[in-house]
Order: sequence, then C-alpha cells, then structure tokens
Amino acid sequence: MKLGEKLRYLRLVEGTLRGLGREMTQQDLARALKKEMGGGLSQSYLSQIESGARPHLTNSSRMLLARFFKVHPGYLVDDPEGYHTELTSDLRATQDRLDLWLINGAEEFTADPELSHAMLLIAKDRDTRKCLVLLGAILEAPELVDRLSEVLKPAATTPSHRDGARKRAAGANP
Repeated sequence: MKLGEKLRYLRLVEGTLRGLGREMTQQDLARALKKEMGGGLSQSYLSQIESGARPHLTNSSRMLLARFFKVHPGYLVDDPEGYHTELTSDLRATQDRLDLWLINGAEEFTADPELSHAMLLIAKDRDTRKCLVLLGAILEAPELVDRLSEVLKPAATTPSHRDGARKRAAGANP
C-alpha cells in the first residue's frame, strides 16, 4: 500500500471514530492537527502526499501524523514491493477485520447513536475479539444480561427488553 492510500484510509477511520459519519477531509485533518497537536500541515501538503506528487514525508510531518492517528511512524511509508498483508498473524488479521466490520456497522446504524457508539467502543478496544467473546458469554447467561442492564443502563432496561432477553434465552423468537 502506498503512503497516500494509507493516509486516505486513516482519514476514513478517524472520521468514523470521531462520529462524523464520513471520512475526515484533508481540510478537517489540517484543522485538527493544528488545534489538537499544536502543529500543522496544510491541506495542499496533504493533497500532494495523497496524490503521490510528494512520495515521502519529512520526519517531523511523519511524527506529527503518527501521534495524531496513534500509529507507529513506520506505518507512514510506502510498503515495500512484494509486501502482502497476508503475512500478518492470523490473530492480527482477525482483529483488523473485526474492527473494520464494527466500524462499518457503526456507520450503518448512526440512527441508533447508542448502538453505533457501542460498536465503535468495541472496535477501539485493544482486543476486539476478546470483547465479542465476552459478550457471547454474557448472553449465554440471560439473568446476567438482565442484571448488568439494570446496573449499567437502568433507563434502558424496560420490561419489554427483559422479556425479549428471556424469550431469546428460552429459544423462542421475541
């Protein structure tokens, strides 16, 4: 993957994580860098990087973008010829696929902000797979679902929610 493609991808993910419902534009990124990081890159500089007109970042630009996007500075270079993402471990590939799946799902469910937010929180977690496996274990014990709902989200726990959970646990359709 080329540096420009990586930067576009990071803008897409960052826009989603920030709840914009769209990718972060180059102008959004330039403003956020200045406001949040105290340093800045111009929109035209970002455009040159993404178009390939400027194939390399300066070290200070690379470090600024790495801190902003919370990625390793070594990520912000072109991948070498012949590099394949399949070489990553199966676990990391699974994590990445789960994160993207959750982020895409969160975008689809923006009409339900609570659900969208929950999906993004799971995607942001260091161990997405572990979060989903834990959720599965919780769902295997419906009384635990009810109790956790009462304690953590009392306003969201209505009789219909509890009844639906019990029916699902009993194998019936709610």
